[in-house]
Amino acid sequence: MKRFITEKLEAWKNNPRRKPLVLRGARQVGKTWSVLEFGRSHFEGVHLVDLEQHFDWHRVFQGDLIASKVLSELEILLNARITPGRDLLFLDEIQSCPRALMMLRYFYEECPQLHVIAAGSLLEFAMKEISFPVGRVQFMTLPPMSFAEYLLNTGKDAAAKVILSTPERQPESIHQMLLKEVRQYMFVGGMPECVLAYSRAGRVRDAFEVQAELVNAYRQDFSKYAPHSDKRCLNAVLSSTARSVGQQVKYSRLAEGYANPTIHKAFDLLCLAQVVHKIRAAVPAGLPLGASTSDRKFKALIVDIGLMQHLCGLPVDLEFARADLLDIHQGAMAEQFVGQELVAAGQEDLHYWAREAKSSSAEVDFVVAVDGRVLPLEVKSGASGRLRSLHLLLETYRSCATGYVFSCAPYSELPDQRLVFVPLYYAWSINHF
Repeated sequence: MKRFITEKLEAWKNNPRRKPLVLRGARQVGKTWSVLEFGRSHFEGVHLVDLEQHFDWHRVFQGDLIASKVLSELEILLNARITPGRDLLFLDEIQSCPRALMMLRYFYEECPQLHVIAAGSLLEFAMKEISFPVGRVQFMTLPPMSFAEYLLNTGKDAAAKVILSTPERQPESIHQMLLKEVRQYMFVGGMPECVLAYSRAGRVRDAFEVQAELVNAYRQDFSKYAPHSDKRCLNAVLSSTARSVGQQVKYSRLAEGYANPTIHKAFDLLCLAQVVHKIRAAVPAGLPLGASTSDRKFKALIVDIGLMQHLCGLPVDLEFARADLLDIHQGAMAEQFVGQELVAAGQEDLHYWAREAKSSSAEVDFVVAVDGRVLPLEVKSGASGRLRSLHLLLETYRSCATGYVFSCAPYSELPDQRLVFVPLYYAWSINHF
């Protein structure tokens, strides 16, 4: 399967100031596959140490953390020679062995020519248990497949090339074809196993079966969060958060029968596990956007749009048949799609704008920073005259030169209103705006 992470891994490999790499991401987004595929095509040898499968191998990291000693013991267990500079050492599921995370520092200091990649989910939990080697490792995050990656892996390379380019008006036939593919992606999602299942026979139902399996696997993972949070509360918060996409989150509404601090903790743990993305309200007066955020006012996204629709229990036959993509699940699916694409494009710390006044309130779906500029982004159908919140933001914060509206309409620019209408399928191309 084709993943954009490969180009980033190549840049890491060739960087003379390379450090051990920690690849983060939610479960089942393709971390193990991506590293192994990269290793096989770029190194003479790939040495996989699965620390969840081989729990007894943890003892290698229990004694003195000396690079030569640890490598010697791993060579015996793997029955293979690990050659720095030519081979890749891959420590998978490293969260199950916190001292292996500590070992990355000593690989960097004592054997800098060794290429080391560590991967795992729930890494933040493991980091709390150790003195983490800050400054001696590099981080990279792998999200689910973006819409462009979905197209590449379902045999639509030409369509992927279009949406990866600078946004422009497309012929009506291509525009409608891409919107049709967005609809398919909304229900298939970007989890690699779901895309693979769909690509084999072109049946969306095959992806639904995988989604059910993945959600069950996520829920089984909740036992690993103990004693951090209540398993039943985590389950309720995950489902409620999926149904709350596009709305301001209120802890009290996420899980009935639980106190706010318990719900708060469950939500934060899901964010740490990268199953949920927190989107804080910010004032777009300048950069950094994070300087004006509030923990009291926020929205959320689910890691993947396919898992979101499964968790919401949408009546697929009715929602899939809606003519306008922005009508699906009352617009929440379109907002999840745009947010997920922004995260995949590198906007991992998303924000939105909200103003509450006595007589009226206003909200713009996303506010992002690109090349030192603040870009307000709205996900909405309808004519420009109905975009009251976006117009208000542009009038209030003159440093925001242009507002961008994601919709099903063709690409168009309205300079007199400081607006650009961008088709949904161009959301990943935010860095070209």
